[in-house]
Amino acid sequence: MKVFSVAILIYLDYKSVQQREKWIKKSKVPALWEKAHERNAKRVLNLIVELEGLWVKLGQYLSTRADVLPQAYISLLTQLQDSLPPRPLQEVRRTIERELGNSMEVLFTDFANEPLATASIAQVHRATLANGQDVVVKVQHNGIRAIILEDLKNAKAIVDWIAWAEPQYDFNPMIDEWCKEAPRELDFNIEAENTRTVSKNLGCKKTNGEGRSDNRVDVLIPDIIQSSESVLILEYMDGIRLNDVESLDAFGIDKQKIVEEITRAYAHQIYVDGFFNGDPHPGNFLVSKEPPHRPILLDFGLTKKLSHPLKQALAKMFLASAEGDQVALLSAFAEMGLKLRLDLPDQAMSVAGLFFRSSTPSNEALKTLKTLNDQRMQNMKVIQEKMQLSQKEVKRFNPVDAFPGDIVIFARVINLLRGLSSTMNVRIVYLDIMRPFAESVLLGSISRGPTVDSSWIHDSPVHSDVEFKLRKLLVELGSIQKILGIQVCAYKDGKVIIDTAAGVLGRYDPRPVQPDSLFPVFSVTKGITAGMIHWLVDQRKLKLDQTVGDIWPGFASNGKDLIKVHHVLNHTSGLHNAFDPVGENPLLICDWEECLKRIANSSPETEPGSQQFYHYLTFGWLCGGILEYASGKKFQEILEESIVKPLKIGGELYIGIPPGVESRLATLTVDTEELSKLTSIANQPELPSTFQPEKISQLATSLPVLFNTLNVRRAIIPAANGHCSARALARYYASLADGGLVPPPHSSLSQPPLGSHTHVPKFSSVNDTKKKRKGKEMMASTTQKVKPKSYKEKKLYDEEKFMSTESLSSLVSDTSSDHQDEDIHNLFSNPRIHDAFMGAGEYSGLVLPDGKFGLGFKRVTSQDGSLVGFGHSGMGGSTGFCDIENRFSIAITLNKMSLGGVTASIIRLVCSELNIPLPKDFSVANGMGPDLEMGTPLIN
Repeated sequence: MKVFSVAILIYLDYKSVQQREKWIKKSKVPALWEKAHERNAKRVLNLIVELEGLWVKLGQYLSTRADVLPQAYISLLTQLQDSLPPRPLQEVRRTIERELGNSMEVLFTDFANEPLATASIAQVHRATLANGQDVVVKVQHNGIRAIILEDLKNAKAIVDWIAWAEPQYDFNPMIDEWCKEAPRELDFNIEAENTRTVSKNLGCKKTNGEGRSDNRVDVLIPDIIQSSESVLILEYMDGIRLNDVESLDAFGIDKQKIVEEITRAYAHQIYVDGFFNGDPHPGNFLVSKEPPHRPILLDFGLTKKLSHPLKQALAKMFLASAEGDQVALLSAFAEMGLKLRLDLPDQAMSVAGLFFRSSTPSNEALKTLKTLNDQRMQNMKVIQEKMQLSQKEVKRFNPVDAFPGDIVIFARVINLLRGLSSTMNVRIVYLDIMRPFAESVLLGSISRGPTVDSSWIHDSPVHSDVEFKLRKLLVELGSIQKILGIQVCAYKDGKVIIDTAAGVLGRYDPRPVQPDSLFPVFSVTKGITAGMIHWLVDQRKLKLDQTVGDIWPGFASNGKDLIKVHHVLNHTSGLHNAFDPVGENPLLICDWEECLKRIANSSPETEPGSQQFYHYLTFGWLCGGILEYASGKKFQEILEESIVKPLKIGGELYIGIPPGVESRLATLTVDTEELSKLTSIANQPELPSTFQPEKISQLATSLPVLFNTLNVRRAIIPAANGHCSARALARYYASLADGGLVPPPHSSLSQPPLGSHTHVPKFSSVNDTKKKRKGKEMMASTTQKVKPKSYKEKKLYDEEKFMSTESLSSLVSDTSSDHQDEDIHNLFSNPRIHDAFMGAGEYSGLVLPDGKFGLGFKRVTSQDGSLVGFGHSGMGGSTGFCDIENRFSIAITLNKMSLGGVTASIIRLVCSELNIPLPKDFSVANGMGPDLEMGTPLIN
């Protein structure tokens, strides 16, 4: 009732000030508000002092938020850090004698009557022990335990009421965590042990030359002399309080350096040790008077211990925020148990960015508060539009479904540190200071490699002798850090002979690679897209010698009327440089409709069929447009119908991932040592001007950043955005090796079973009806049958249908043949389908003689130049291909992009062991990878 009464009084006071400022001169308005802040800050301070207990903790927290609160509140509430009214000396002496079992005269030769500081739970007196050592004695307030516990019960009731009245302000996870941790803060034996642990972790007793590392911090922590439940005796350290600005200046202390070192100490505790002090308010720090002036850390009553997985998840969240990696951020949320009610990666990244934002000086508090409020309003507006909520509903909507209690204290620490820096009037860039510590916890797990980590290779049975030897090779390559994460799967004579996963999912993601992990494979995607074109031809909905303009209305403009389907598949359409989205605007590749429009409006550079230039990106949109216009279906519907369902590889092969699979994604990184060799490679005439080695070098360093973003991973880019497991890709090529015959079920030794994942996770929200591009026509002058009316209809995943529990599978079955749900035994009816893939036999007239490509696939030739198979590789090393004569197929997926040396080493070993002719592209034995011609893992 006291809290409620004071709150009403403060509310009415501020409302009256709002009215009064309308009637006075503008020049007097600041003074009016300043006096109001002073009045109300005094009311808050007096109330807290009267109530004691948990309310003091709240006041201490508020006193640190100089970044968001008026200065009047900060100035007055600072007293709560260590300047509360002291308890009577007689009470203090009784507590000491009761707890330590001796009289004051026996324990101390001197004991100061006036306390050095008085805070919420205890007060501290300076004293001298019988042995002459100077100490401080921390004595718990009598009866404070009952007060704190009663406050917690009342706070829980208040929070429950707030959560009922305003669901978006559900603070239950926070108060629940406080209820769990607060009683431990009341036992000084626990605080003593905590102090020893943190001091040991931070190396406070090491000399300057001992155990020095880049991440060592330079702080002091007092030694523990003696402890009991209510009394704690510590080494005395002569220091200056952080709020004593005059003394800090007099000693020439660099406040920026002090706060940075405190921040580093907390980064070490959180990310390296997983054990940190949860109460970094200014009253818990001193600065040593003797140079070098170092921070002195005090009061370790409220601490938090993190499990190793949670510590890694917090580090991953920090680094994902620093690098703008939405996939890693959502993955980190999932690992720490933070569940969101809707799929809004941009907003999640925005909130994370605010959480780790740089601190601002106290004089920028109003500006900071306005920025935070504007950001919150913007995010709520997006949520309102996404969920189609009314103004009233959005106020009650809580986007967080589950908030783990383990990160409550972590969040509190980050905010307290930000408030501390604002109080000290310095600016701290947390992304710079904390980054080395966050990196160390992840890189420490990742860099151990196979020589130290016995689980580096996924624990699964060995299928064959060649797989046993392959795993030894992977360990060798991993030990010299040529492999970060990798999958290898191979079929021979329709059976699995290799299915191995090894390493970790990313540079900052130490989770092990599993058989069902999804790797971005760049141009390996082209081989899948080409298979879809051939499937449509086999369904008699398309012809290889058909003019694209007859299929795709509007395409025949600007000199493209002679381009045929086989020109596109053979990379001879002349549209290799149709447009360069990466150079113009990288995010343009996410806009499916715009890319198709650009292709339709482009002009060829060469006569169709005359020259073969690798269509490294345009190939995908050319094929994609042909597929959609020829079938009247969406791109991914065709992918599902032609490949995914018949081969039973659901959930492990995508071109544009759906929401819900982020936790299985591998993250790309670059082998900078190998890619530096690109500068020595001469330009190659068969490549387009936008894809010469010097351009590739730039792409190889920028593309991982681009393709690690969730927007790009979700985009339909049929030339470069496949996400698959090696076992799904190998099964695809095993089928193609047998003319489309579906292989027997994948090996039961590979767990989880291939195809056991739900292929299309449901969206958790309804369609965004206010998208600017809704209703935008995909292309001019086309028929109702072929072209959807609106963007909403054109979108791959119709969110409204997902809300009504329809999946993409049911959408496909609604529009496909009557036999869709039956088992399919062969993808193709054409007995000469191999010739079609390779542009051989009767299909040789549709391809450029002696070209690198057949019809959509890279030709695989042996050392003597004979044609043995087909496949496709991707930039950085991922590959998939098959040898027809030997009924052999192999797929390799990896996340550390290089010149293909790892891939070449693996294929050389496997082919040698199986006595299969080694493909010419992988024959170079200099360790640098394939021959760097078009069609090698580097280029494609």
